[in-house]
Amino acid sequence: MTMTAIERSRRRIRRRKQVSLVLRYALLCLVGFIMMYPLLWMVGSSLKADNNEIFASISIFPKSPSFKAYVEGWKGTTYPFSQFMLNTYKIVIPKVIGAVISSVITAYGFARFKFRGRNVLFAMLMSTLFLPQVVLNIPQYLLYVKLNWVNTYLPFIVPAFFASEPYFVFLLVQFMKSISREIEEAAEIDGCNSFKRLIYINAPMVSPAILSVAVFQFIWASNDFQGPLIYINTVAKYPATLGLKLIQDAETGIEWNKVLALSVISIIPTLVVFFLAQRQFIDGIAMGGVKG
Repeated sequence: MTMTAIERSRRRIRRRKQVSLVLRYALLCLVGFIMMYPLLWMVGSSLKADNNEIFASISIFPKSPSFKAYVEGWKGTTYPFSQFMLNTYKIVIPKVIGAVISSVITAYGFARFKFRGRNVLFAMLMSTLFLPQVVLNIPQYLLYVKLNWVNTYLPFIVPAFFASEPYFVFLLVQFMKSISREIEEAAEIDGCNSFKRLIYINAPMVSPAILSVAVFQFIWASNDFQGPLIYINTVAKYPATLGLKLIQDAETGIEWNKVLALSVISIIPTLVVFFLAQRQFIDGIAMGGVKG
């Protein structure tokens, strides 16, 4: 009888755990669907025939799916949308490269070298995190006018090569401080200079953080609307964010299925990059939060 009672108790515990697991997964699925619904609605609405069908209900399923909006939107009117996408990555790719290189070098200097005023300089760099971009817009614009950089991509690309994102430097510094100095000292004995130690020791060991920097910069640069709106004056040089605005400003009325179709196309590269680097990206953010 005692064994039977123990077995029943174990079964009840297992049943409770199973019920709890099912409820947790059901709740996670529900929350996930709620979070994904806007994206699903955007994809479904891009396949709908016209504005009437889009706004008739909140359903994500079109009555008669059609890729007409994708084809017509991609062809564009004055300029094809492919040109806007190409312009976007003329900005994004150099900006990612510049951010990674400059942030790694700057973080290495703060994390591994002792020099006069290091703490003050690092504090000044971190203090720029508290400056809203709206405060910087006017002085930056006046500077770029003096340099004749307006209506070019230089205002986006050049600052990236000078560690213009202090958050990236902070993230990498936390990682590099966690690397044992004995490893670098052994490499120094073997004849590695500072540059070689950075390339062969520090960079591979902080690769999750470097990948996080690249992904963050890729997403931010791809979604940037205000910067191109301020500095780019020629339609032929517009990135995808401003190209979408052209469709919304059409005098004949906004065809929302085209806007949504091109929005889907615009975010596909970002989604692909994120999901390809998802594991390393999450590891980098999680580990960066506990390094000190």
